[in-house]
Amino acid sequence: MADPLLNLLAGALRLWIRSRCDRLGDLQLTLEGSSMSLLRGRLDGARLIARDASFQGLPLQHVDLRSEAVAVDLKLLTPGRMLALQQSFKVKGSVSISGTHLNDALLVEPWRWLGDWLAEQLMGLTPLGSLQLDNDVMVLQASVAAHKDPAVRRFRLSADQGSLLFRPEGGNPPAVLLPMDPAIQITDAQLGGGQLHMEGQALVTPT
Repeated sequence: MADPLLNLLAGALRLWIRSRCDRLGDLQLTLEGSSMSLLRGRLDGARLIARDASFQGLPLQHVDLRSEAVAVDLKLLTPGRMLALQQSFKVKGSVSISGTHLNDALLVEPWRWLGDWLAEQLMGLTPLGSLQLDNDVMVLQASVAAHKDPAVRRFRLSADQGSLLFRPEGGNPPAVLLPMDPAIQITDAQLGGGQLHMEGQALVTPT
């Protein structure tokens, strides 16, 4: 039998998540535990599955996240907050981004800086002209002064040291590691079917 308090909280959280996204298609949110454990300050876990989402300008085709147990305090809730967290907790899962959407995001704010960073670090040119995913290869293009045709470079992508490692085909220039927030660890990254698929974990800290 469904737990009424968890169902009520899940419904409120779904509305809150939608309000924080630029765009959100299908959303499934499941809370684990019971009313009794929640009132005692523990949520056993949560799972979120979303499709066709955009968060802070970053388009995510598919998201599948699962949290570990979360310590909460319902007495500390304030207006506008769905949960009062008592301590940090980990979230693990995967996200997929289509090459087309990733290209669009990297050419405009707020992610233009990342596209230009990739072009400068990987090609020695800026700004980024375009990004395409060709099977398991990432293809970057950037304009070259006094040249009609743009410069084109092809890269392989993998997870390394908790981040994304860009390895040029042919080994030149050297591989480049993407700077990453220490709270986020990428454990696997693959290109295929016109998508970038990543798996990893993040540490969520109360604010």
